[in-house]
Amino acid sequence: MHEGKCEVRANRLNNKRLEAKVANMAKFDTMIFDLDGTLLDTLPDLVHLTNTVLREHGFPEHTTAEIRSYVGNGARALMHQAVPAGTSQEVADELLAYWKDTFFRCSTVFTSAYPGVEEALKELGAAGVNLGVLSNKFDAGVQFVIKHYLPSYFSVVHGEGGQFPRKPNPAGLLRCIDEMGSTSERTIYVGDSPGDIVAAHNANCFALGVAWGYHSAEELKEAHADAVIYKPAEFLQFVRE
Repeated sequence: MHEGKCEVRANRLNNKRLEAKVANMAKFDTMIFDLDGTLLDTLPDLVHLTNTVLREHGFPEHTTAEIRSYVGNGARALMHQAVPAGTSQEVADELLAYWKDTFFRCSTVFTSAYPGVEEALKELGAAGVNLGVLSNKFDAGVQFVIKHYLPSYFSVVHGEGGQFPRKPNPAGLLRCIDEMGSTSERTIYVGDSPGDIVAAHNANCFALGVAWGYHSAEELKEAHADAVIYKPAEFLQFVRE
């Protein structure tokens, strides 16, 4: 009985928190996006790149589903999961270095923006929303891919490295917000993974999940996304609410 009362209390607190955020939606002037699975479908290139590196070093390749399960926590986590169990950290790091070098030759072959993303970004920009990108992909890779596929939309673009630790650590997101001249209360962080939702909450931002990426809407809701949308056209309508 006591546990039931605690759960009710917790639900009420969560509901009040969400209501407060929704009440402030008219004040949102900043939207920061995750990259892979949110703006761009990079998985086909990540599969091609990772399997190329593994094959050239004599290791077994992986299915798309397997590599998809490795995506979201940065290149190091991806490569260390892709090598066979028992592989030394030294060897895994060697493959990671090769993976990063090869990235610039293999990351713009099969990647594409999700349908409707560019149109939505144009509308958000025209509406005066300040746009940024924060990804767990290594920073040089983020800069390269954004410049190739989505140039001129974002005032701030950062990947993992230096003062931008891997999400869900909120430090990088808070730094982006500061660089954009905004505040957490006026910022929406957009992502396709539970880790993105946690990062948004850790930075006290509105956590907006997208259901078209590498994780399901159910996973995003279980991570307590403040809202989940199903197509990029909903971005502007959401902000206007």
